[in-house]
Amino acid sequence: MFKPNTHYYTTTIIIITLTYKRKRREERQPSADTSSSSSSSSSSSSEMDSKSSEQIQLAAILGGDATSFESLISNLMSSSNEQRSQAELLFNLFKQTDPNTLVSKLSHLLHSSPAVEARAMSAVLLRKLLTPSSDESATYIYPRLSPHTQSNLKSILLNCIQREETMSIIKKLCDTVSELAAGILSLSEDNGWPELLPFMFSCVSSDSPKLQESAFMIFAQLSLQVGESFLIPHIKHLHSIFLQCLSSSSTFDVKIAALNAAINFVQCLSTSADRDRFQDLLPLMMQTLTEALNSGSEVSAQEALELLIELAGTEPRFLRRQLVDVVGSMLQIAEAQTLEEGTRHLAVEFVITLTEARERAPGMMRKLPAIMMTRLFAVLMNMLEDIEDDPLWHNADNSDDEDAGETSNYSVGQECLDRLAISLGGNTVVPLASQLLPAYLAAPQWQKHNAALVALAQIAEGCAKVMLKNLEQVVSMVLNSFRDPHARVRWAAINAIGQLSTDLGPDLQNQYHQQVLPALAGAMDDFQNPRVQAHAASAVLNFSENCTPEILTPYLDGIVSKLLVLLQNGKQMVQEGALTALASVADSSQEHFQKYYDAVMPYLKTILVNATDKSNRMLRAKSMECISLVGMAVGKDKFRDDAKQVMEVLMTLQGSQMETDDPTTSYMLQAWARLCKCLGQDFLPYMSVVMPPLLQSAQLKPDVIISSIDSDNEAEDSDDESMETITLGDKRIGIKTSVLEEKATACNMLCCYADELKEGFFPWIDQVAPTLVPLLKFYFHEEVRKAAVSAMPELLRSAKLAVEKGLAQGRNESYVKQLSDYIVPALVEALHKEPDTEICANMLESLNECLQISGPLLDQGQVKTIVDEIKVVITASSNRKIERAERTKAEDFDAEELELIKEENEQEEDVFDQVGEILGTLIKTYKASFLPFFDELSSYLTPMWGKDKTPEERRIAICIFDDVAEQCREAALKYYDTYLPFLFEACHDENPDVRQAAVYGLGVCAEFGGPVFKPLVGEALSRLNVVIQDPNAQQAENVMAYDNAISALGKICVFHRDSINAGQVVPAWLNCLPVKGDLIEAKLVHEQLCAMVERSDMDLLGPNNQYLPKIITVFAEVLCGKDLATEQTVSRMVNLLRQLQQTLPPGFKRGLVETLPEIGCPLGGVGTIRNPKCAPSMQFS
Repeated sequence: MFKPNTHYYTTTIIIITLTYKRKRREERQPSADTSSSSSSSSSSSSEMDSKSSEQIQLAAILGGDATSFESLISNLMSSSNEQRSQAELLFNLFKQTDPNTLVSKLSHLLHSSPAVEARAMSAVLLRKLLTPSSDESATYIYPRLSPHTQSNLKSILLNCIQREETMSIIKKLCDTVSELAAGILSLSEDNGWPELLPFMFSCVSSDSPKLQESAFMIFAQLSLQVGESFLIPHIKHLHSIFLQCLSSSSTFDVKIAALNAAINFVQCLSTSADRDRFQDLLPLMMQTLTEALNSGSEVSAQEALELLIELAGTEPRFLRRQLVDVVGSMLQIAEAQTLEEGTRHLAVEFVITLTEARERAPGMMRKLPAIMMTRLFAVLMNMLEDIEDDPLWHNADNSDDEDAGETSNYSVGQECLDRLAISLGGNTVVPLASQLLPAYLAAPQWQKHNAALVALAQIAEGCAKVMLKNLEQVVSMVLNSFRDPHARVRWAAINAIGQLSTDLGPDLQNQYHQQVLPALAGAMDDFQNPRVQAHAASAVLNFSENCTPEILTPYLDGIVSKLLVLLQNGKQMVQEGALTALASVADSSQEHFQKYYDAVMPYLKTILVNATDKSNRMLRAKSMECISLVGMAVGKDKFRDDAKQVMEVLMTLQGSQMETDDPTTSYMLQAWARLCKCLGQDFLPYMSVVMPPLLQSAQLKPDVIISSIDSDNEAEDSDDESMETITLGDKRIGIKTSVLEEKATACNMLCCYADELKEGFFPWIDQVAPTLVPLLKFYFHEEVRKAAVSAMPELLRSAKLAVEKGLAQGRNESYVKQLSDYIVPALVEALHKEPDTEICANMLESLNECLQISGPLLDQGQVKTIVDEIKVVITASSNRKIERAERTKAEDFDAEELELIKEENEQEEDVFDQVGEILGTLIKTYKASFLPFFDELSSYLTPMWGKDKTPEERRIAICIFDDVAEQCREAALKYYDTYLPFLFEACHDENPDVRQAAVYGLGVCAEFGGPVFKPLVGEALSRLNVVIQDPNAQQAENVMAYDNAISALGKICVFHRDSINAGQVVPAWLNCLPVKGDLIEAKLVHEQLCAMVERSDMDLLGPNNQYLPKIITVFAEVLCGKDLATEQTVSRMVNLLRQLQQTLPPGFKRGLVETLPEIGCPLGGVGTIRNPKCAPSMQFS
């Protein structure tokens, strides 16, 4: 029933550190491994004829005539799809039937063919056949070759390297040799290719630059694949040849190849001693770069820079000893205006990459002389000045012209400032900005003003903590530029305010709304510059997102009236900006927006109905967004009539044919979901219209192009930013991002519908579950995975509620069990493979919700799988923390780096917090039957009690034991000897949350521990006394621990009365009441007090009822307080007070009223209760 959709395309990729570049793949790389799919014939005889024909052709290829084989290889390169498909079919058949002959013929063609294309294709095909893969049976044929063929193959490949003259083919040959060698050497314990290394050393020492370059290309690849096992034993010799070549070779191609080999070899060195041995190569590496630049060979220089960037990213510690010289050289290149932009950009990229390599060299770049970072910041600021006042920018007819006039320098400067701030932090970057930006703002050139404002916006995310300390200066700097005479500067100032509102909110909104909102409103009056107007409206969105209704409401009259004026403006981009701002303002102000509804909604509906031209698609889409957000803000009652009209329009649109790039689709998906949230169950009639296209969008296949990184048909850089390219090993994976974004939106909307409609969503579960469950492992897009994760408990909840309410179309609890059996194991499996810590925490949270809904339906095997995965999660989290702890030992580690590690570790606490929640749910669900699993987990949990763990880890570990003691009762007594000493110690923990968990646990043990706890009562009283008597016990941060300690003391009074001095301890407990901080414990404690009074507990009342005034006062405070007791307890207290009023002697009542200070809480018929002279403050033990 819940099988995944078979047409849905999924693939699993190994998640590693990836470099993202905007590229489009347009090549058609012939694939020798692609099985052609041929149409099924209705006639079996036709199939037999086809197979017979293939066998005849194959026999001809296998024969002695070389022409047939050469034709096959030629056809593999054909531009004709039919011809190429047939050739691929034959090639694959050849590979399966006779791999020895295939390899021999390819080797012969590579060695002897006069045709360059044939030799090149042979090298590519051999590499594919000889490269080990995860699915070895599909492509890797070397183990299937006879020893004779293997020997001949290796010999021919080395011979071809010697005799081949075409460099492009030599490179392919080197790739083939490297892949084959890596496969052989990784599979055999001995050296399976003893001739290879002597051949490479011979080539390096030859006089032929071609052979030298070939050898270094192979060294470079083998270093990455089998360097540690195959090359490191020859470390001395390799050091010598790298040194010799980098210092004396006369050709740049050889030097670049040697540089590549040396850098790759350094990356495979595992010890600092080995890396130190190669330190003398670093000046020669830099010299290679310098010589290329001095000779005017910038192509070679750029190759060298790219290799050095790779070194900076993977082995930055290698550069540490000569860091000042290396970075200084790179800054010189970046500052050299005579060099090509590409060369200067690569030099900047090198330095930025070093700043980002914080996992391997934390803090290293912050130790550089300050002047170097000042120079880098100045270079980036200089790049931001490279902008032209393009007339297209001032033409507000096209929103795509927003970047008009910006150069590649400008773009690189923006991106690198952002990365620099994030990697180095505010303590380093803000002083650099403070040093340079005032001068830029004071300069006469508008380009400098613009650059300063752009820089502020770019560094805000990474420098937020430090910029918040100088917020007044930052805001003043930006707002002053709202009056700049140049429109682009005013636009940049507005843009900066928008970005700062996001990165520095809500502090900026709380402190400077009186300055910022009027400034943005004023900018909306700039009718001479519609682009500025539109951006001012858009910035309102950023500002209002972090804004409370209380702050925003006083400005609504002015803002809404201006936005309505802009809606009537003829320029479309201004209208779009106004719609975005209105939507955001409505969303932030909520019910306060009702005042403007009648004025705003007619305009919005007019746009929705009339903006039908292709040029107005985005305007109409934004009107949908605005209408739906306004509807949510004002509520169903106000919106109901207009909602029907709006949904009629949306249904008509949904039924029409829309182009694939029409933004209406995505906006409409979100608008429907908001309308559902506003209308609730009233939305159900529209679901049949909404769901089919929504499911279609959620089921979109990722538009993926996978190609070889060494393909001849290399994809060119493109302005098409809808494709994003991931480099993964020797493959490039191009992904159409717009498809992924639509898919993510649709998945989020499905989750919203399930959440909002609850049992009403039931009819769609059978279609939605098979769509979303496979997406738990959709590694192309995080938002898709997050949406799928969030939806899992919502689907289960919908099914369970529908069954319980009889709305499940005849289905019963077995359906919920089926659904649970589909969802829970899938979640656990996805959790096992999830690479992102944040999503890992989300998955655990979702799993916990699923267990709360369907936990009792799980079988023992499923529970075991969950417990086993929890072990894996705890271990993985612990390992990540250990790795971070190792980083703190680095010689350059500093306070800024410590702050970043703390932030990373906070994510681990989220993970462990969710682990605790899951275990709590399992314990509550299965009680004592879960204890065997708890025993398995104890070795993972016990270390979490240690002083070396974070307070949050200790708290969660204690809470897990608390749950065991509370839920398993007698069965948990066997753990008391182990865990109670930890609880006693934790009662004095510095962290109040840990103390709260510990004293709560003591209360649980007092209640359920019986005779096992009895000998420990004295120790427990002593520990609780310290918590309760602490002078700061009732401060806000400590009150929860204080209240739980009081509750625990009360349980000791009830369950262990015979083990305490009741005449002292019970009044001491009474003296602490009422409990007002922890409302859960307050209800329990006050119910206990009520019960004790009802049974006339003599220790509570005291001799001659002397504590009765205190009891009455506690009752009064509870009754006057908010949510301090259940309704039942309140009723019992009122009854008790009435009884006391009737039974107390008149003199006692009169004395009580006259002597107690008033607390102002009249109780009808009881009189005004006053604060008594209560029991003296006592200690207990």
